[in-house]
Amino acid sequence: MLDTFDHKILSIIQKNNLTPQRDIGEMIGLSAAAVQRRIKKMRELGIIEKDIAVIDREKIGNNVTILVEVFLDSEKIEQIDIIKKEFEKVPEIQQCYYVTGESDFFLVMVVPSMSYYENLTRTIFFSNENIKKFRTIVVMGITKNSLELPLSLLLPSEK
Repeated sequence: MLDTFDHKILSIIQKNNLTPQRDIGEMIGLSAAAVQRRIKKMRELGIIEKDIAVIDREKIGNNVTILVEVFLDSEKIEQIDIIKKEFEKVPEIQQCYYVTGESDFFLVMVVPSMSYYENLTRTIFFSNENIKKFRTIVVMGITKNSLELPLSLLLPSEK
């Protein structure tokens, strides 16, 4: 079970995971060693999944972000598991959501160009017999791009 100190540590490191543990400790009233132990434990428990860098896609040339709504022909669990594994293998798919409603999956993709995406659709979507149809939405601009969780709203508060 996470306590208030863990919540505070998570709030800090999800904004900047390079914040020195000594600084985190000073901010929340723990020693650097205690912060280090707590972070290590949260990594071992899978609470902290990854330490990543967020890259500005426009500065490296991959500047076409595409949202794809995928509709399956068969919704049998075996077919769903197969397509999940296929989507996991595609590096252009940044995020894959299995959703409720009319569609079955919602994908966030980043590609260098529309012609590249067109070729990719042949490999991913048109060649898959279980994909009934897909709908493409091209992102015109990104107003917010964050994986930061609103921890103060999601975690139970201690009294």
